[in-house]
Amino acid sequence: MVNASEQLANGATKRAGEGVGDSGLELAENPREFTRWQRFQIFVASRIGYLAVLLIGRTLRWHVEGWENWEAASREGKGIIYTFWHREIFSACWFWRRRGIVVMTSQNFDGEYIARIIEMHGYGASRGSSSRGAGRSLAEMARCLRSGRDAAFTIDGPRGPRFVAKRGSVILSRSTGASILCFHVALKKAYVFRKTWDQTQFPYPFSRAAIFIAPPIVVPHGASEEAQNRTQEEVQRTLDDLHRRGEAWVF
Repeated sequence: MVNASEQLANGATKRAGEGVGDSGLELAENPREFTRWQRFQIFVASRIGYLAVLLIGRTLRWHVEGWENWEAASREGKGIIYTFWHREIFSACWFWRRRGIVVMTSQNFDGEYIARIIEMHGYGASRGSSSRGAGRSLAEMARCLRSGRDAAFTIDGPRGPRFVAKRGSVILSRSTGASILCFHVALKKAYVFRKTWDQTQFPYPFSRAAIFIAPPIVVPHGASEEAQNRTQEEVQRTLDDLHRRGEAWVF
């Protein structure tokens, strides 16, 4: 049975998804070249990943806390920068689907098939990361926010350290006035890929899932380096607190 929180979230998803793509902005293709074998692997992995998110996502039973914070960020009207940990990308992809959110993804092999998976679920992919193409990707995401499309960061990606927030969301908020919306997804039952740097979580079918959404954070235009550092620390504290709440919910 779908609870009231999930019904509210799903209703907002449909409303937010209406008109996506009307901005006319086209996102740049990945500038990196892949071999024929790599392209084949990306094609297969992206289709399998899309189906996995689709089939398992439909079975998840959601509990939502902090939806009023999403509504508050939406009322500001300057866009939302969704900010979360890399390990939660599977469940987050399903929950926030069909909104046209532009996500920064890595230009490497893994990043490319992830980009294609999320694109099939109604996202945009801006190819760049803290190690390659960050400036171009941030500028692209800023244009998207100004044209009415939201943005997102797996803020400790693409290679970690795990649970250490990088600067992208702060830089983007300062330049656009968009709200940073930190959230965390917790799963009652999930397979954890222990050998990956982020310990990716793959939810089991019919698992209970919870999403915790924090109040929006905005970086004033022209904020000093010191002010940006303070906001960066606030983002880190917020995500750490959401993670603790998620762990308490699970156990």
